[in-house]
Amino acid sequence: MEVLPTPEFFYGIKPGEEIAVEIEPGKTLVVKCLSVGELHPEGYRTIFFELNGQPREVNITDRSLKQTTPPRQMADASVPGQVGSPMPGLVTSVAVDLNQQVEKGDRLLVMEAMKMQSTVYAPVSGKLVQKLVHPGQHVEAKELLLVIE
Repeated sequence: MEVLPTPEFFYGIKPGEEIAVEIEPGKTLVVKCLSVGELHPEGYRTIFFELNGQPREVNITDRSLKQTTPPRQMADASVPGQVGSPMPGLVTSVAVDLNQQVEKGDRLLVMEAMKMQSTVYAPVSGKLVQKLVHPGQHVEAKELLLVIE
């Protein structure tokens, strides 16, 4: 980070601005900010830029605005009844309802990522006391999906 010019380090670059960063003698990176995307409900924005003429994008947390959705709760692996997402993806179906009794090995939900489906099974027997997902919802890896007591 010490190779960045001071104003860009503290304040960033605005759309349309371009800077050259010498990372070592003879090696220079040219960074041009193209645009800043809209605020996502999770509190981040997508920044579109060019790095040496190649288009790139990156998601960054916008700390200047209040997050519109609560932060995602992660499953605790030490609690057997907490069912976490095995991968980032889309929940395509949920096979259980709140307060339903489930047996170890019962199908709970189906997820999809990169055109592959994955089924999540009950790790323990018990009653479903929390249902934190619905079909069509995008989830992150290890995000808490269901709680079985």
